[in-house]
Amino acid sequence: MAVIIRVSEARVRPERFDAFHEMIVSAVREFPGHYPGLMDHEVLLAPPDSLLYVSRWRSEEDLAGYAGENWRDQPVVLPGEEEYLLGPLQVRHFTSAPLG
Repeated sequence: MAVIIRVSEARVRPERFDAFHEMIVSAVREFPGHYPGLMDHEVLLAPPDSLLYVSRWRSEEDLAGYAGENWRDQPVVLPGEEEYLLGPLQVRHFTSAPLG
């Protein structure tokens, strides 16, 4: 079974970076309890202006339950998020491949 890895990249206003980081961590903390197909997730930081939210999903159906039917192209935007950003969120998807 291939795991779907979703990477959302936010380009953040440097002066708002710490506040945005706190907002994202607070918002996603409870996601595993709300989205059963979410296997794992993490926030990756590249100060002063880049933050990635990486999530790993069991199936396309599970990912669509979180991100909607346009999950391939549409990022999930939290209310008020745009005030922290330099531009629109970028979203990409990968599938895991065995190493051996």
